[in-house]
Amino acid sequence: MSLAGKTLLMSGGSRGIGLAIALRAAADGANVTLLAKTDTPDPRLEGTIHTAAEAIREAGGRALAVVGDVRDDGDIARAIDATVAEFGGIDAVVNNASVIDLSRTLDLAPKRYDLMQDVNVRGTFMLSRAAIPALREAANPHILSLSPPLNLSPRWLGAHTGYTLAKYGMTMVTLGLASEFEAEGIAANALWPRTTVATAAVQNLLGGDRVMAASRTPEIYADAAYAVLTAPARARTGRTLIVEDVLAEQGVTDLSRYAAVPGTPDAELFPDIFLH
Repeated sequence: MSLAGKTLLMSGGSRGIGLAIALRAAADGANVTLLAKTDTPDPRLEGTIHTAAEAIREAGGRALAVVGDVRDDGDIARAIDATVAEFGGIDAVVNNASVIDLSRTLDLAPKRYDLMQDVNVRGTFMLSRAAIPALREAANPHILSLSPPLNLSPRWLGAHTGYTLAKYGMTMVTLGLASEFEAEGIAANALWPRTTVATAAVQNLLGGDRVMAASRTPEIYADAAYAVLTAPARARTGRTLIVEDVLAEQGVTDLSRYAAVPGTPDAELFPDIFLH
């Protein structure tokens, strides 16, 4: 399948992994709506919703920039209505917006805990929920959340409990939606990489250049997301998919092209890292 003429609604997407997924879809001629907050440049982060929309158009797609907050139900409704009015429907929802704070429990401010729960968990639930009526009309409807497998090892639960709960909450929402709407042919899956991906969060929070050198580019996530979104929705739902495994199913086993730093050996340098 192709995403030509298909419509994706994405939370976030002004930069990083979300933008890479949007650009991969745009290369097919897809329509992409971005619901994101970054309306004006931030000196700490590259790109805005408007520069992302322009990049989508330059890549061959159509773009709709809806400045808003996935925590706001009114903004979600506005994004849904605008997308249907502009493109005629919604074929896929990509739950990309996410807040990361790796603070230990006693160091995690209550406001930061609430922010992660509101954006990651509630945002995933409410955006997906609002899109269900439109997805019911789509020929191959997908919900894709960028969230990890449920790993109950104390290593992960205890490392950064607040963040882990928020990301696992995204996955739980997705698996619940998969079960609830499977009979209607709406697929819902989570997708996560084995290694770190070179984003601003990795650069700023996980050790700078050393970790970036052992990371892969956002395009690895984008290619895997493309494979999921172009597959028949009824063929696979309710899964916590791994980026590298999805690509292997497509016959892509040489991942050296995705090295964030050219020449970095293609190895599982950070196996089972559930962060991005």
